[in-house]
Amino acid sequence: MLILAIDTSAIASAALLNGEGETLASFATEDTRSHAEVLAPGIQRILSDAGVSGNQVDAIVTGVGPGPFTGLRSGIATARTLAFAWNKPLHGVMSLDAIAVDAALDAWRAGVDVFVVATDARRKEVYWARYRSTGGTAELLDGPHVSVPSEVPDVPAYGAGAGLYPEELRTVQDFAAAQPTAEALGRTAVVRLVRGLELLPDLPLYLRESDAKVPGPRKRAL
Repeated sequence: MLILAIDTSAIASAALLNGEGETLASFATEDTRSHAEVLAPGIQRILSDAGVSGNQVDAIVTGVGPGPFTGLRSGIATARTLAFAWNKPLHGVMSLDAIAVDAALDAWRAGVDVFVVATDARRKEVYWARYRSTGGTAELLDGPHVSVPSEVPDVPAYGAGAGLYPEELRTVQDFAAAQPTAEALGRTAVVRLVRGLELLPDLPLYLRESDAKVPGPRKRAL
């Protein structure tokens, strides 16, 4: 089984994984504002590096956020296009799970039961979800949400969103810069697919209304 994972909820990233969850090739960029420009060339490069064609991919997985409108749409639109062109199944995974899969192991080693994952939502807010660490795996308890940091539960917080607000959140410093990546997202998807568990549809989790508004009717001049 070959899985192509794509995520643009924060940074643009893609990864090709096998059925054991091993990464065959991957790419990620730290630039949070150039998803559309770098994603397609990055995917082409990792397929070339792995010596794999699109027709050999068994399924495509896309991060569905939460994330900003423009960035999130870039990844989902790319995943939908490739799934259509290659006639492959397309699945969604919540992007916060891509941090939680590694955070859960760290929390378990530290004897932490419940933790949160937080990413930057801008506007002095964070996207977050609460998890339970059970033997190194992450069980989603609630979320995703978007709120000011002071409304996040008072438990250890993982992710770049937590790193932005160490005065308000119980930031785990080793994960203070962690962003969702396609590589971690792909590992989450492979585990669920192998176990026969359902994944999400490819519908974006925006959590906010768009800043763009449809203009109202013109006011009369007289």
